[in-house]
Amino acid sequence: MAFSLKSRILLWPGLCLILVYHTVSVFGNIRYSIPEELELGAFVGNVAEDLGLDIQQLSERRFRIASEKKGQYLTVNLETGILHIREKIDREQLCEQGYSCILMLQAVIENPLKIYRIEVDILDINDNVPVFPRHEVTLEMSELTPVGTTFPLQSAFDADAGTNSVRAYQLSPNQYFTLKSQPDGGDAGIPELMLQRHLDREQEQNFGLTLTALDGGHPKKSATTQIKIVVVDGNDNAPVCERDSYQVTIAENTPKDSLIVKVTAVDVDEGLNGEVTYSFSDHTPGKIRKAFRLNATTGEISVNGILDFEESDRYQISVQAQDRGPYSVAVYCNVLVIVTDINDNAPEIILTTTSSTISENVSRDTVIAVLRIVDRDSKNTAEVSCRSPPTLPFKLITSYNNYYTLVTNGDIDRENVPEYSITIICTDHGSPQLTAIETIQVQVIDINDNVPQFTQPSYNMHIAENNVDGGSIGSVSAFDPDFDRNAELSYTILDNVINDFPASTFVSINAVNGVLYAHQSFDFEQLKSFEIHVKVTDAGSPPLSSNVTVNVIVVDQNDNAPVIVSPLAIKGSRVEETIPSSAEPGYLVTKVTATDADSGMNAQLSYELHQSNGKSMFTVAQETGEVWTIRHFTLKDLIRIKIVILVSDNGTPSLSTSVTIHVLVQDDGKEKESRVGTSGTPVPWISDIKFYLMILFGATSIVLLLAIAFLVIKLHRRRNVFCRCNTSCFSERNSRQEIQKASLNLQIPSTYIQACENERLPQQLHYDPVLNDVTFPKLRGSAASMAGLRAGTCVTVKAGKPSISTSRHPVHEAYNNRQRDLEQSSIERCSSGQYGIGLYTSDKCEVEPDPRRLVEIHSRAL
Repeated sequence: MAFSLKSRILLWPGLCLILVYHTVSVFGNIRYSIPEELELGAFVGNVAEDLGLDIQQLSERRFRIASEKKGQYLTVNLETGILHIREKIDREQLCEQGYSCILMLQAVIENPLKIYRIEVDILDINDNVPVFPRHEVTLEMSELTPVGTTFPLQSAFDADAGTNSVRAYQLSPNQYFTLKSQPDGGDAGIPELMLQRHLDREQEQNFGLTLTALDGGHPKKSATTQIKIVVVDGNDNAPVCERDSYQVTIAENTPKDSLIVKVTAVDVDEGLNGEVTYSFSDHTPGKIRKAFRLNATTGEISVNGILDFEESDRYQISVQAQDRGPYSVAVYCNVLVIVTDINDNAPEIILTTTSSTISENVSRDTVIAVLRIVDRDSKNTAEVSCRSPPTLPFKLITSYNNYYTLVTNGDIDRENVPEYSITIICTDHGSPQLTAIETIQVQVIDINDNVPQFTQPSYNMHIAENNVDGGSIGSVSAFDPDFDRNAELSYTILDNVINDFPASTFVSINAVNGVLYAHQSFDFEQLKSFEIHVKVTDAGSPPLSSNVTVNVIVVDQNDNAPVIVSPLAIKGSRVEETIPSSAEPGYLVTKVTATDADSGMNAQLSYELHQSNGKSMFTVAQETGEVWTIRHFTLKDLIRIKIVILVSDNGTPSLSTSVTIHVLVQDDGKEKESRVGTSGTPVPWISDIKFYLMILFGATSIVLLLAIAFLVIKLHRRRNVFCRCNTSCFSERNSRQEIQKASLNLQIPSTYIQACENERLPQQLHYDPVLNDVTFPKLRGSAASMAGLRAGTCVTVKAGKPSISTSRHPVHEAYNNRQRDLEQSSIERCSSGQYGIGLYTSDKCEVEPDPRRLVEIHSRAL
């Protein structure tokens, strides 16, 4: 490829094309050589072809070129793989006057990661002309100067290097002076003027010479300076250096003003001709003058500035020694200062590539960053060790020499650590050790890898019945540890069936906050509980979901009053019950049974006697509803008693219902409803019946006395046995206890006095007037079973069938009808021992006579 130099530089003879060559190393590294000053866009080499890369994949694999220098002089075309010039390269600016100038590049390609080293050797071209520091130099020489004496001249400076630098000097022809011979093929060094013929001031006082400096380029470039020589008389001895050259080694951290060397020159002359002064030679570079200070009187050289091994590891100092006499001649002493390296530069971490984000499902050994480590103190970068925190899921892998790769080395879970701060620490092996720290921030990108979870394994929600349609039941809550859309949750109700209806007809749910709403008013008596299934789904891709069971429990309210189940009303709305007038305390009149459609406390029922005109004759068991007698029936009592039983539940507020029971008190075996008014007032003809009954009792008193005597005798023989029935007979001592046995909840008034011991309970004796015939008296209680007493055994006189008379009377007929209804009840009471004297078996009631009861019956008859 052709190229052009700067306008001030001629084309190389014979070179119209630039030869660009490269070699591929065994490690896959390549080397190019190009001349400096190539035009922008000039071809350097086909990197893709030389590295064996597929051009089609350069962009996809993020192929790039990185330079170790600050400037980016070269670039690569990703479509062709060709390396081009991006900025003009000035070798003198890039490498100063070094013998070699190599531009180090790194070719980086990812997926998988590979790094190649590219070395570009910048070839020097002869684009700089030699330059003398001064255009004219004046030398004073004594006429006594011996032949062969040399005089150092100022050297020319050429910014080029190698063969393009100053290679030779030429002196204009003359008879007295010549240039000291110079080595072939090397740097021309410092030109020295040598006297080859004695001077004679009287013959010639001044000489004008021209010194020409030539470089080794093609074509050669040159520069000239004028040398004016003045021949003087006098001082014929020049100073002499004790040593032709000095060499000293110092560390780069040598403090300022430190003495490093002392140059000594001796002049054998006396006075001012022998007094030597020291100075830097004219061709001493400015950086040496800044770094060192020379004492003009003593010749001591000390440190004047900061020495940096990385900038220059050696300094060549030329010290001029000259006496103070007239026509003095200067001599030059050479000092070589070698600077040694110290560990004053910490390693430098350069990120050539980095990724600020990674996905949480990334696989192991995924590249996060590529680092290049540079330590200016050492040419061998293997002397630097780098490490990453061992607690993080990342590790450093040494690629080659000064390159490290940061890769993943464990599971990355954003829910545990959403962001990593990776600190890379690199330490050199110097003394003392220096450390460089670089922090890489890596953000973990969330993926939808977590299923939403409800806060509870199941939910129980209570809602009172008769609720408002659309009211809130409760809420479900779920959480998702993912981020952003992966954590956005929505709630739905699954389509399960409740009582043949979809769940959506019962409840709905707010998709955002999970609040459940009732879609209807619930009735506990129809639906006590139901189960729905709620599904929560996130907004990730793909979406993840989970389910939970919600048990909706309908809470009962006291919205149902108790309902009377029994006794049922027979006539209209009234309930009628009958009891014999001889009923003992504890006699079960009836049992009120009620039910409540509610549940729990709302269905707990209690019974109480709300109203009665029976003057505390009855009590009600609070829990069972059993109605019992608590005392004997007296003549003062009404024969039709109205009681009201109030049934209440335990709800709030309490609901209640009542039942009215009409209790008919009747004589044993006779119907009293036809003869007794509702107010209990006797019918006018009742007094005539009583009169006849008194006559009847008087006539039968003797028979009764004989029967009593017979029973007393028999009782004496079997005094320890009162009846063969399974139940216990009543006695004076336990009559109160027997009443309480009838019901645990039976309430007995405090005014009640047991009458078995101290008084005889009056009993009404009723007779059936049938013309002139009189039936055997029907007695209540135990006396009812003694109509046909024979030696301790009685045959039950069936209701409605008198044993003596067969005639019919209207009152008698009504009585018989009522007795048929009570026949079974009488049999059961006989068998249960309620009368205290018998056990019903088939149609007989076997009894053991109770003398006290017989006496009582007899006394009543009288």
